Formats: sequence, structure tokens, C-alpha cells
Amino acid sequence: MLDIIIIGSGPAGLAASMYLGRLKMKTMVIGDSVGGTITTTTDIENYPGFKKISGEELSMLLKEHALEYGAEIREDIVKNVERKNKHFYLETEEGESFTSRAIIFATGTRRRKLPSKGADTFENRGVYYCALCDGPIFRDKVVAVVGGSDSAAKEALLLQEYASKVYLIYRGEKIHPEPPNLRRIEESDKIEVINRTNILEAKGDRKLRSVVLDREYKGSRELIINAVFVAIGGEPQSELARNLGVKTNSKGEITVDRQAKTNIEGVFAAGDVCDTKFKQAIVGVADGVIAAYSAYGYNKYIS
Repeated sequence: MLDIIIIGSGPAGLAASMYLGRLKMKTMVIGDSVGGTITTTTDIENYPGFKKISGEELSMLLKEHALEYGAEIREDIVKNVERKNKHFYLETEEGESFTSRAIIFATGTRRRKLPSKGADTFENRGVYYCALCDGPIFRDKVVAVVGGSDSAAKEALLLQEYASKVYLIYRGEKIHPEPPNLRRIEESDKIEVINRTNILEAKGDRKLRSVVLDREYKGSRELIINAVFVAIGGEPQSELARNLGVKTNSKGEITVDRQAKTNIEGVFAAGDVCDTKFKQAIVGVADGVIAAYSAYGYNKYIS
């Protein structure tokens, strides 16, 4: 019998496990990839204590900190969660089962796919979702990034280190990265922003060769590129929580109060899967600590 199981091993889940370890709770973290999606981020410059650190480095430090306090971390995927009486029963894809007194969902988000004709056909053959992973193979090529957020800007800034040209395609009036990254975009001689534009179709043969835009750009609706990197946000991975009866909002985000409590006693949530507006690693870590302390209090209450 575990005190608390944390589902999800990104920053929120790792921070929660570290804090619970300090509180001497018997804790297990289960996630398919330690560090989560932040491991695909090159430079993080808004995390206190580090002027600049990569997502992978930060994830490993969080993992080491959690292990230092005795948390158990397993790489696996939880496929089912049930509540029987006052306890929670979990089954994983590896065929293991665990029991705990409380659950913290820190399952994060999955990358939103490009909703354009042909995008699925050319996935991994010209349509990608991680510039850090796949950008280096497009040295001296022409690529595009879809999105207008800070994440999209970071993808474009990374890709300019390899590509000869980077288009940043955004459906809105203006891109909205953080000011330092906006300045870098504006100062770059490789990055060109195309606003008020959507990609209608991905075209090619064995590989992506071009995309069709919903309005003309420099006299043509067809843009010749070698790859497109998609950075249009994520969808909350809240299916397990919803199956358990946890309340979510219209976006599928888990609804929590300021103590990270859900509508079900003994179930807490933290990080990007929650209905918090500001999705950042630092916020997820703070959420994780709040959830940990609330789960600790719950364990003491039912003991």
C-alpha cells in the first residue's frame, strides 16, 4: 500500500514526489517519459535560480532531487484507475498493479496536431512536432513553424541555427512570444513572420514539398518548404481522470481549487492538465508542491 501515486513524470509530478519524499510519504511516480514534453525545450530562461538551462537538464535535476528523498519513479503508462472503498487501484500497460490512499494527476498535455489536409500523411516525413528532435536534419533547408506563442517563437529561433530560411506562420494578427524572444525574432535575418494565415494542405510525394495557404503570400498560395514544425499548443491528457469521475472544464482540463483538490476526495491534480491559464514549468512545479502538501494532509486525515 502506497500513500500517494503520482501519474505523470513531468516537472509537476517530479516536484510533487520530491516534496512528498521530504514529508516521509511512501510515494511512486508513474510516467511514460521522465521529464515530459519539457525535455524537448532547448533553453529555459524564466525558471528562478537558472539564467539559462535546457529542459532536459532541468528534468534530470528534478528527478535526482526526488530520488534523493526516496521517491520511486517508474517508466510505464497507467491504463486504468479505479476507486474501491477509500483506496485507489491502478493498472499499467506493463501488467503491474498498485494501490494507494491518494492520487495526483500530473499528466500534462499532448501536442495538438496540425488540422490540415495531408498533415497526417506527411507526419515524420516533413511534418514534425519537435524542433530540437528533428531540426538538425534540415540544415540549409527552408522550413516553417506554425503558431504564434512563445513556444512557437522558441522553435523558430532554434531552427534558424540549421535552416537557411524559417517562416513563422500564424493565424492571428500578431505573434505573442515573451518580449526577449520577440526581439530575437525581429532581429533575425532568417525568420520571416506570415500573419493572418492558415495552412490548408500539406503536399508532396515521398516527402513534404510545399504547403497551401488560405491566402496569397507574395503572389502565391503555395509555399515551397522542406518541413513544417507544429507549435499550436496542447490538449490535456485527462482521460484517466475523467473516467474516474473527476470534473473537467469545456477544454478537458481538470478543475481544481487553490489547494489542488478535485471534486473527488483523495484525488488531486497539478500542472498543465489543470484549468490554470498560465502553462509554464515554474507554475507546474508550484502546482505539484501544493498538490503534494494537500495529499499529505489527506493521508494524515484518513490515517
